[in-house]
Amino acid sequence: MNNNPLTASPSPAEDPGRALTSGEIARAASIVMLAFVLSGILGLVRNAILSRTFGAGTELDAFNAALRLPETLFTLVAGGALGSAFIPVFSRYLNRDEFDKAWTLASSIISLVIIAATISATLGFIFAGPITRNILVPGADAGEQDLTIELIRIMLATVVLFGTSGLLMGILNSHQRFTAPALAPSMYNVGIIFGAVALAPSMGIHGVAWGAVIGAGLHMAAQIPSVFKLPYRAIRPQLALDTEGVLEVLSLMGPRVLGLMVVQVNFWVNVALSSSMGQGSLTALAFSFTLMFTVLGVLGQSLATAVFPTLSTLHAQEDYDGFRRTLSSALRNVLFLSIPAGFGLVIMSRPIVQLLFEGNDWTAADTRATAWALAFYGIGLAGHAALEILARTFYALHDTWTPVIIGGTAMVLNVILSFTFIEVFSALGADSYPIGPFGGLALANSLATAIESTVLWLILKRQMPAMDPRPVLLTLGRTTAASAGMLAVVWGWLQLDTPLLIELIGGVSLGAVVFGGLALLLRIPEATVVPAQLKRRLSRS
Repeated sequence: MNNNPLTASPSPAEDPGRALTSGEIARAASIVMLAFVLSGILGLVRNAILSRTFGAGTELDAFNAALRLPETLFTLVAGGALGSAFIPVFSRYLNRDEFDKAWTLASSIISLVIIAATISATLGFIFAGPITRNILVPGADAGEQDLTIELIRIMLATVVLFGTSGLLMGILNSHQRFTAPALAPSMYNVGIIFGAVALAPSMGIHGVAWGAVIGAGLHMAAQIPSVFKLPYRAIRPQLALDTEGVLEVLSLMGPRVLGLMVVQVNFWVNVALSSSMGQGSLTALAFSFTLMFTVLGVLGQSLATAVFPTLSTLHAQEDYDGFRRTLSSALRNVLFLSIPAGFGLVIMSRPIVQLLFEGNDWTAADTRATAWALAFYGIGLAGHAALEILARTFYALHDTWTPVIIGGTAMVLNVILSFTFIEVFSALGADSYPIGPFGGLALANSLATAIESTVLWLILKRQMPAMDPRPVLLTLGRTTAASAGMLAVVWGWLQLDTPLLIELIGGVSLGAVVFGGLALLLRIPEATVVPAQLKRRLSRS
């Protein structure tokens, strides 16, 4: 195979930049979904090990708080911002068969990312102390603050590793290669599990922090073989702002950075507020969000990841009918899956948390606290899932400012609702661990996200008047009705006195059967389309 991007020609099997058909998107989404399932399972194993090893105490509170700074720096330098800005430009060059320009752009961007990540990590190391004490966990005691600082300085190495890995993800996704990027998060969880099992016995929570660094390295390493298999590859050190496409990527990335900064502000506010709500509150909030985010990854992020390159390509080809059909189908599918899943998290929160985490140093009170927050996060699952699709739709349209403006407004609303619900929950008696006001932080996030998604949908509908909103609204209304019926039946099941495992398996199974039956009775189109797609994917596997 000729791997020279200047001379190679695409074969029928290698057509980078091509838009996928709806069937191919479904297959890609299935691949990504399976990878998210694996990552989610490993994430649950990771948290189960951490919960039983450390309990919801000072060490885990410090670790969860310490993750915020390196994760924020990575997100702003080369996280979703880079992917959302890089993929449309890189895909356009691939679509035009301008492979030399595409890979020159990739070389310049990865050089910029490594430099920016190194500088930001260095600054984070220097200022970790004042950031932790004055902004991150001002309500924690001095010992917890010192531990948080130590863990931050260890995990800042992940910024550079994740920065490089983030660009590799963008390159592979632009080539419609989703398997390796989707598997990469699993490698991160493997690293943390290794740290908890192999390093923590001698190093304590510091071993888990080093495990995170190892996991970030595995995250990057998992994608390198797939990059080498691409028909056109020519990444080399190159720092040139005048490279064609670089300024366009940076201009598209700017608003997205602001949008992600808004999201990170919400996380930081939650950490800061929960740090003064009693030991374990921060961990309960973090673990419950991780559980919700695991389900979101399987149902929302998998489809959004698979559909984004196709939306970008359809926009580049000016195929707006295909664009509208793809968007409508993606939204209907994600709502059909995420609404009942969110209802399920609400009603099944206690047995889920109890089975996964309770034991050794994790107490029944820790279970109640985490389930309390998870129920409120479950309310917002559909809003988060829809947001994954809607935000990427704007990015595919090269409109990165609208999500920023709406996201910024939602951030302000989230903060206002957080302070409001803290007072409301306290007034209603939910003022201490395990049933504490941190539940109000989860509810504020869910409501603000639902409003954000709704506003973005209304703006898209106005910008694309030819798009018929009725199929999406039909799926939304009927799926909510079916989910409500499911909720009532599962609630009745939980009133029975059954062993925990039977309670959980029975509740999930009964809920799935009831929802499926009601969905068919209500004639929700996705009730037959989605299972048929999954059946075809499994048979081809």
